[in-house]
Amino acid sequence: MKLEAYIRDVPDFPKKGILFKDITPLLKAPEALREAVDGLCRQVEGSDVDVVVGIESRGFIFGAAVACQLGVGFVPVRKPGKLPAETAMEEYALEYGTDALEIHRDAISPGTKVFLVDDLLATGGTAAAACRLVEGLGGEVVHVAFLIELAFLKGREQLKGQEVSSILVY
Repeated sequence: MKLEAYIRDVPDFPKKGILFKDITPLLKAPEALREAVDGLCRQVEGSDVDVVVGIESRGFIFGAAVACQLGVGFVPVRKPGKLPAETAMEEYALEYGTDALEIHRDAISPGTKVFLVDDLLATGGTAAAACRLVEGLGGEVVHVAFLIELAFLKGREQLKGQEVSSILVY
């Protein structure tokens, strides 16, 4: 199945000059969604995974589905102030300024084997921050997988030392 056919290009979103890769047509098509989830699951075949971590917000969609298929739990990584229990926070650089992510401190125990999933790899800052959160709690990132990678933004450079894969590369 050609998943590219289910990715819609939206010019000038969220701002002028950006070509946004819209996954909502893929999410609406059951066969494409199933293939995307299957493709992400294939990235860790033969690996020992205890939990899937998904990054807010579209990483929740794929991460939770992947966790169900793998028969493991799901842990959300969110923007600050969204999680109700005690959290760990990791800041990361943006083009101008910083942002941050949080995870519940009790979500990852030392030695937990983590499969990190998100919809898109762009500059890599968000995924790298999520990896640092997991590792800061004693977890081991087994693999980082994305549905889409915008290779020209060189996000993999932020994830050196990690096993990284993408289903679609632009």
